[in-house]
Amino acid sequence: MTNWYTADPHFGHENVIKFCKRPFRSASHMDAVLMQNLWAMVGPKDALWIIGDFAHGPKAKDSDWLRKLFDKLPGAEKHLVVGNHDLEPTQALPWTSVTHLAEVRDGPQNQAHTLCHYPMITWNHARRDALQIFGHVHNNWRGSRNSVNAGVDVWDYMPVRFEDIARRAKTLPVNKHWADVEHNAKEI
Repeated sequence: MTNWYTADPHFGHENVIKFCKRPFRSASHMDAVLMQNLWAMVGPKDALWIIGDFAHGPKAKDSDWLRKLFDKLPGAEKHLVVGNHDLEPTQALPWTSVTHLAEVRDGPQNQAHTLCHYPMITWNHARRDALQIFGHVHNNWRGSRNSVNAGVDVWDYMPVRFEDIARRAKTLPVNKHWADVEHNAKEI
């Protein structure tokens, strides 16, 4: 089983196309491409982690529309890390888990990494090279050396594996507040 991570798909949301300069003609076009990209990567035995903002706009209040969308998602497990736009109808879907914060074991050290919709300055095991994976900021910020944006807007509208996230983390700058909150940690 592979864990796949993504954030901020905003299924059904027309305005996100304009706000984030997404290259889609309409929300239905965006939804189709995002779903196609999920199916191209996430296998039938894999886990899909949506790190917030699954859907947004008027359709996100329609339980029937949401359920049909949810039923199209690939993978054996479908997890939601709640974002600011994940209202009760989204949270009520039959996710494997629904949480505001999750620690997921992944990577070559099988380490617990923290998933939260919002970027954080520090988290459990941050001093031991555990990454934080977030969304929320769309294409405004890719993250820092140890806290990486998994949003569709910075990953070509594709889900990503931990290896992809870890590789990107190495190219990002150190968070300028890291030393303020983790005095005894090595600089990563």
